[in-house]
Order: sequence, then structure tokens, then C-alpha cells
Amino acid sequence: MDGVWNDSQPIYQQLRDKVVGMMLDGAVGEGDPVPSVRQVAADCQINPLTVMKAYQQLSDEGLLEKRRGLGMFVASGALERLAQSERQKFLTEQWPETLRTIRRLGLSVNDLLQTGDGE
Repeated sequence: MDGVWNDSQPIYQQLRDKVVGMMLDGAVGEGDPVPSVRQVAADCQINPLTVMKAYQQLSDEGLLEKRRGLGMFVASGALERLAQSERQKFLTEQWPETLRTIRRLGLSVNDLLQTGDGE
């Protein structure tokens, strides 16, 4: 996890989003441990309370679970819940603007399909 932050939102929210990205990318799966609070704080050079706040938010969302004496782990069923909520978030928050841009530029489905997925 890199320690590059921007000023557009709080660091704990950016950290939360990075952990979500790790889950969606398959870097961590259900039942897997996430890096410890101390490790993330040291690696990213941030306050451990910031890391704890991000992990608490993920826990409140049902994506992480604390195992006493062992640390934080990706909760069972978290990936499906996460994928569902991220899909909904994309469709309601990002897709309308993307669609407006596509229409504004006069792009066709073929134009979009010919560009590939960037990978």
C-alpha cells in the first residue's frame, strides 16, 4: 500500500478506498488478513488512529471483521456485498457523467469497444 495522498478527501477515506481496491482486485480474499494497523501506519507514514478509523469504517460496513488477538480479516460474504455496492455507486454517481461525456463527444458503441479495456 503506497502512502500517496491527495487533498480531495480525508486520508482515512482514501485508505478505506485502497483496501476496497485490494479486495476488488483480488489482492485479498475472504478470510484473508489485511495488513496490521501498525504496519500500514509505518509503511504509509500516517497516524495509527487514521488507519484504525479506516478499518473501523470497513468493519461497520461488514467488510472486515476483527479476530481477537489475530487482527483484521476480510469478512465472509464481503466481496459480493462490496461488488454489489460498488456497482450501484458507479451506476448512480459515475455513469451519468460518463454517459453525458460519451454523448457530448458523439462516441458510438463501436468507438468505445475498439479502444479496448486499457489492459
